[in-house]
Amino acid sequence: MSVKAKYQEVLNLGEQLGIKNGDVSEDNGVLKIKGEAGTPYEKNLLWDKIKQLGGESPSDIKANITVEDSSVYARHTVKSGESLSKIAKQYYGDPMKYKQIFSANTGVLTNPDVIHPDQVLVIPNI
Repeated sequence: MSVKAKYQEVLNLGEQLGIKNGDVSEDNGVLKIKGEAGTPYEKNLLWDKIKQLGGESPSDIKANITVEDSSVYARHTVKSGESLSKIAKQYYGDPMKYKQIFSANTGVLTNPDVIHPDQVLVIPNI
């Protein structure tokens, strides 16, 4: 299996996330990838996938992933059935951090118990 084939899921994820200025090359059995993620959360998703496929310190891939907007952790479009606590659990692993999401979105939200599909929320760096 080529190193590119091994990490194809990383490349696919990069396309799904809309990574900008992407470049992929292979040199002496090492896959070199670079690109610009929209947020730190997207960058973390890519690194998590790299580690899933190659282990904690893979020697067959070099990735240079920068972040376009580090002022926020992520931007989230609300889907039907979601709540702030469910969103907080997704991004932070802690549903009680919904308060930080609410505080960062007071221009969009007036009540932490009322969110609507298609609202775009800022997920703050904490």
